[in-house]
Amino acid sequence: MYEEHFGLAGRPFQLTPDPTFWFETATHRKAMAYLGYGLQQGEGFVVVTGDIGAGKTTLMGHLLATIDPEALNAIRLVSTALDADDLLRTVAGQLDVATAGLAKADLLVAIERGLHSVARTGRRTLLVVDEAQALSVSAVEELRMLSNFQAGGRAMLQIILLGQPEFRERLHGSDHLEQLRQRVVAIHHLDPMGVEEIDAYVAHRLMVVGWEGRPDFTPDAFAALHRASGGIPRQVNSIANRLMLHAALTGNDLIDGDVVEAVVADLRADLPSPGRVTVVEAVAASDQEAEHPPLAGDEAADHARLAELEARIDEQDRALRRVLMLLVDWVEGDATRPSLAAVRDEAA
Repeated sequence: MYEEHFGLAGRPFQLTPDPTFWFETATHRKAMAYLGYGLQQGEGFVVVTGDIGAGKTTLMGHLLATIDPEALNAIRLVSTALDADDLLRTVAGQLDVATAGLAKADLLVAIERGLHSVARTGRRTLLVVDEAQALSVSAVEELRMLSNFQAGGRAMLQIILLGQPEFRERLHGSDHLEQLRQRVVAIHHLDPMGVEEIDAYVAHRLMVVGWEGRPDFTPDAFAALHRASGGIPRQVNSIANRLMLHAALTGNDLIDGDVVEAVVADLRADLPSPGRVTVVEAVAASDQEAEHPPLAGDEAADHARLAELEARIDEQDRALRRVLMLLVDWVEGDATRPSLAAVRDEAA
């Protein structure tokens, strides 16, 4: 609703990754440099890690929008804890290879043929795997095996792995992944934005949707926004969304540090134990309110509500049993068939 109030052409702080809003922070600039270097190598693995909401998916969307489709056949896979066999079949599907009824050995042959088919067009296949931390060790090992496929002494497949920090820790600490570590040609961890980047980040996203200065932000607002978000882009977006809504509802055209603190305090208050939750955690939890409504704040009130709900359930259960008994009597013919009105009255 605030977009119309401020005359914006769209939502500047949506949480869904959108390359249209690409903003090159210092850490994203380094990531693009590492990715560019890795792609020039034409083989092996490039690994990018970052906290939830750090911008990994947006980074990859920007990269894929800039690569030459005549040189690279980019395919993308979002891992949902796939095992090794499912991973292979998913990769095969991305290469338009039929997998029905194929055993693993035949599946690998089919994938190799699919890669050869792409290579004959003069292109190399780039496989981007998101949420790599959810992959099993066996699935990651299958990816390493796929990277062995060659044509004319050159790799036909290069792989980019995107994951949360635990994937990087696992990569460095697991003896089972030693061979994959040796295939990594570039690796980068996305750090949070610095406080000096928040101003430009917010302004950029607003200008993409036609911002003309309403609402405006004071310098201390950006400092407060950085403290509250920890510099994580998605958290910045989440808080900024609420700031914009607050400004529209109150008719305020200037957002300062006090406004940011007030909005963040509201986010804290929406949680059952705000004193034990960080601001960043409060924002993350508030993003999910629609799917996971917060509990009532007072424990005694919670118990009272629970008791009331249990009483209602017991009452409905008794009414249902009475209705079922009436229906059984009706079917068996042992009693006068009740009318629908009687059944409704009994249920009520």
